[in-house]
Amino acid sequence: MFSEVVVAGQIARDLVIEVPDAPTAGSSAPVRHRQELLGGKGANQAVALGQLGVSVSLVGVVGRDRTGDTLLAQARADRIATSHVVRRAGTETALLVDVVDDHGRRRYLEHVPEGTLLTENDVFAASAPISAAASLIVQLQQPAPVALLAARLAHTAGTRVVLDGAPQDDALTSELLAPADVVRADGHEAELLTGKPVDDVAAAARAASELRRLGPSLVVLEVSGQGNLFAGPEGTWFVPDVETPVVDPTGAGDALVATLTAALTRRRPLETAASLAVAAAAATTGHAGGRPHLSRAELDRLQPRELETVRA
Repeated sequence: MFSEVVVAGQIARDLVIEVPDAPTAGSSAPVRHRQELLGGKGANQAVALGQLGVSVSLVGVVGRDRTGDTLLAQARADRIATSHVVRRAGTETALLVDVVDDHGRRRYLEHVPEGTLLTENDVFAASAPISAAASLIVQLQQPAPVALLAARLAHTAGTRVVLDGAPQDDALTSELLAPADVVRADGHEAELLTGKPVDDVAAAARAASELRRLGPSLVVLEVSGQGNLFAGPEGTWFVPDVETPVVDPTGAGDALVATLTAALTRRRPLETAASLAVAAAAATTGHAGGRPHLSRAELDRLQPRELETVRA
């Protein structure tokens, strides 16, 4: 049986270390708490979708190593279908290290072997679940030609295409946007997509309008430190960041994309989808590490009640 949503993206061992004070280069700090989690952008989004009650399949790559065994077991425990996760011989499973201190300072390190990136053959092998899904999320940190293939397969089948981020090869940006239904980018990624800084709401509205002309019907852009702009066929809204204590921003964008996709897949109105997505991002910043801990009660508590209408 196929899933409602397929996520194509990174799977990694996420090592989260909490310390009193973040270490500087060449120094160390006493460890208060240490966790090893299923992580990476693709896995984080799949976990969030599962927590929201959406059936989800993950398309990604892990090594044929003990770490890969552990991560796949964790994914299955999180109710994520893993039949199209590739076990790549000759490569190590990706590793992410997130060191967070009591002052909200952090160091982020990653080891992502090239072999843990998706290939076109990997995507072709997942054609059936992609074509049968209601929505596909593609992380643009994957090679651009691979992301483009996944997007085209989904678009041809009538599957909603959600692109997350900005492609590493900007020569393919226009081709990637053409089959997309939804594009979400943080502040830095939005500048990469448009070639212009997106540093206020007006700039985000102009950038979203420009991107929508290239294909996607819904564009979601972060205005760093302020909130997110949602520009779609029903209108344009700006949703300020929820004021809540921030322990670690890792994974906030993943939770936002997953929750937005879940709401759209379940045919929720865009205004509702936008406020739930922003609430999910806020909920994920309240603990160390990128793994989401989403519940309906928490989203209801953090959900913004009013959205600011923007004249695009």
